[in-house]
Amino acid sequence: MTDTADILDSQYAWARLAVSLLIAVICSAGIWVMVLIMPAVQAEFGISRGDVSLPYTLTMIGFALGNLAIGRMVDGLGATRAIIGAGVVLGSGFVLAALAGSVWVLSLTQFVIGFGAAAGFGPLMADVSQWFLRRRGIAVAITASGNYLSGAIWPLILSGVLEDHGWRAVYWVLATVTLLGMIPLALILRRKVPLAARARSDEISETRRQASGIRPGTLTLLLGLAGVGCCVAMSMPQVHIVSFCVDLGYTAGIGGQMLSVMLICGVVSRLVSGFLADWLGGVKTVLIGSALQCLSLFLYLPAGSLVSLYLVSAIFGLAQGGIVPSYAVVVREYMPSEEAGRRVGLVLMMTILGMALGGWMSGWIYDQTGDYRLAFLNGIAWNFLNIGIMLLILMRTRTRAAALA
Repeated sequence: MTDTADILDSQYAWARLAVSLLIAVICSAGIWVMVLIMPAVQAEFGISRGDVSLPYTLTMIGFALGNLAIGRMVDGLGATRAIIGAGVVLGSGFVLAALAGSVWVLSLTQFVIGFGAAAGFGPLMADVSQWFLRRRGIAVAITASGNYLSGAIWPLILSGVLEDHGWRAVYWVLATVTLLGMIPLALILRRKVPLAARARSDEISETRRQASGIRPGTLTLLLGLAGVGCCVAMSMPQVHIVSFCVDLGYTAGIGGQMLSVMLICGVVSRLVSGFLADWLGGVKTVLIGSALQCLSLFLYLPAGSLVSLYLVSAIFGLAQGGIVPSYAVVVREYMPSEEAGRRVGLVLMMTILGMALGGWMSGWIYDQTGDYRLAFLNGIAWNFLNIGIMLLILMRTRTRAAALA
């Protein structure tokens, strides 16, 4: 194998991408487990919808911090050590969650689970982005699709376990799969990016950054704020779709199927967005996805029948799936490879905090009003914040480019 810049976009890079995708599918299960078991946990502990949303919120807080911390580990120690450590943390969290005797204990263990599950998101995207240049957008999108594939696959697999053996058995299954799957796969990622490949990629990123006139710190802050806005909006359907369906008189199983449809369509969206990012750039891709997400949220307001809910959930998935990985593409388009893990981790941390905030806010609004209508409207308002920031970045870049021309 070559140790030069030719390694970028090479056959080895694509093989590494396939392994990364498998890791992402396994460890991202920790993010979706609470969405599946939320009604069962609420029934067992006899708590409110807002209280049962707390474990998910702490999951996302742990996930957010894990993206930053594990991203830094990838920069310093390499992907293999970081992923093995995260796998041990994640598997241990599943075991502790299965033994939880209260929603507060479950919430704390979900924080641990979220932290470990972060290894399959931002840190993996940052690592994969360093092995691609011309096809970076689609490579990052494929890696990010592991998160949605996990959400589409695991609810279908685990629904039978949940119905036959209860929600605790779901955690035991995930603990076993995580420990037996993540560690061997992580060992395959031991090779590091050659210095010549890093130098070539960094030269292009620096040229683009100078042309834009936007400082890395400023861009990181703007992307982080935009991420909060889009993900507060995104969290309403993703986090509460099962509970929403139960409120409308459908079963949790139907809600799980609807979530799977949403996430499968999200995978399609991520792949399409990857191609768009390679063609149009990351900023325009985020803006397109955010605008379409906002439109799809409006469609949930009149929906109520099974057909309409399945249709709108599919449209929502197609609209929003590519937004978050496109932030990682923007970071790598403008910032050096040695900062990839922490910069991508920081921006994605903000998007995940938006998911955590939005998941809790939607449950709280439901408790205050008795339905999800105002929760959807709250998401739409936050989505406009994202659109405004991305328009600002786009116009600032165009203005600067025109002045330099």
